[in-house]
Amino acid sequence: MIATAQIANPVSWTFNSKKISDNIYEVQMIATMQTGWHLYSQTQPKDAIAIPTAFSFTKNPLVELDGKIKEMGKLEKFTDQDLGVSANQYSKMVVFSQKVKLKGKAKSNVGGNVTYQTCDDKKCLPPKTVNFSIALK
Repeated sequence: MIATAQIANPVSWTFNSKKISDNIYEVQMIATMQTGWHLYSQTQPKDAIAIPTAFSFTKNPLVELDGKIKEMGKLEKFTDQDLGVSANQYSKMVVFSQKVKLKGKAKSNVGGNVTYQTCDDKKCLPPKTVNFSIALK
């Protein structure tokens, strides 16, 4: 009998916000990967077969997105010589950061989801979607 251990989810997510100015906040979506696993960047080369990380924000009349999501981490450019494809990926940790503008004085949340794929050197797991709601405080 052969026993195998399956990793349910090699990525853990944390979500937070910090106030930058009177009505401007930075929301952070932080992915931490287990050793040996990586997560793909939002931006991939044309020849990539990797599924890029993608964020979707729930419409909120009290909140306006300000610019594009930034990535902070050590970007690795991976090339698979056998398949002839490349990918932009992160190992260990990456912070995705989005500035938002709060309209008015009422406190609110930024909600949405992130869809991502993780791989190690031997396999890729199916894409997974995680919902989030981040309080602006």
